[in-house]
Amino acid sequence: VIRCRAAVAWAPGKPLSVEEVEVAPPKAGEVRIKLVVTGICRTDEHLLQGCFPNAEFPVIPGHEGAGIVESIGEGVTSMNPGDKVIPLCLPQCGECSFCQNPQSNFCQKSQISEPQNLLPDKTSRFSCKGKQIHHFLWVSTFSEYTVVPEYAVAKIDAAAPLDKVCLFGCGFSTGYGAAINTAKVKPGSTCAVFGLGGVGLSVVMGCKTAGASRIIAVDINKDKFAKAKELGATDCINPRDFKKPIQEVITEMTGQGVDYSFEAIGHADTMIAALASCNMNTGVCVMAGELDSGSEISIDPTLLLTGRTWKGTVLGGWKMRECMPKLVSSYLEKKFNSDLLITHTLPFAEVNEGFELLRAGKSIRTILLF
Repeated sequence: VIRCRAAVAWAPGKPLSVEEVEVAPPKAGEVRIKLVVTGICRTDEHLLQGCFPNAEFPVIPGHEGAGIVESIGEGVTSMNPGDKVIPLCLPQCGECSFCQNPQSNFCQKSQISEPQNLLPDKTSRFSCKGKQIHHFLWVSTFSEYTVVPEYAVAKIDAAAPLDKVCLFGCGFSTGYGAAINTAKVKPGSTCAVFGLGGVGLSVVMGCKTAGASRIIAVDINKDKFAKAKELGATDCINPRDFKKPIQEVITEMTGQGVDYSFEAIGHADTMIAALASCNMNTGVCVMAGELDSGSEISIDPTLLLTGRTWKGTVLGGWKMRECMPKLVSSYLEKKFNSDLLITHTLPFAEVNEGFELLRAGKSIRTILLF
């Protein structure tokens, strides 16, 4: 058993509490990781506010991190102590029908199929003050040490800087892949991106990499426009600057709507606006934002009847275990510069300050160093 620091959410709506926790050794098929760095993602904020489906408290949040294998359980063959790794909030068991489908990146072991509040054997490796602490999406990166099933860990290049590639655990992969894999943006096309947080700006990068000729970035926070343009946006618009619905503005700007639109906020009204802003016949709208648990959307069916495609994306369509090492290699080859998403670096003890930056719209990505 290792004793270490972790940020525990004892109840919804309360600040995180940095505590000493006990982390049990890995059982068969599991890996214990010493985290070096973790990112703060809006999904963690959903969890803290009690809006994440099936979550249980007390819990150690965090799902975007990178570290080094400390020890391995019986039967683990794909990594060894000392290897650099990224824990994966979307596992790849390799055995379920989704994993065996080359067109799918989902896995039936993931949260959407069954809760990941405890490890597969239905027990926790975390305890604090004599109480069991739940895992979050199995990975719980807000802890100096965490235990994860082998099929929810990707071994990466030893040359990778962990404080940069930790974003690949969620935010960057989701947005970049939404453009590259899910929408399959074509060269010369037009795109609109709603929401310029870590995911939305990663969508902008993906659209640019795919060769889009026009990328319209949409946000009510104009402070994010400079970063969007740096990453490839050609136009930046604030819905509050117009008297008409933003989908009408985008349709007028492009003549018929964009070829691809992306919603990276997680609001019902912006999802409908994103859908309506793409071409009524061949347009593709990708939902990357996460709505609060229990949310519903009602739409005018003619939006789809004319031929539009509306689809979601899970972690950007990547089969995480096999694609993560390739993404890291692309980063090392300088095919994109995801470093620009990191706006703040704080010591782990200042985790609550990191969330304040997120809530105030002052950060794109804050990373915490252990």
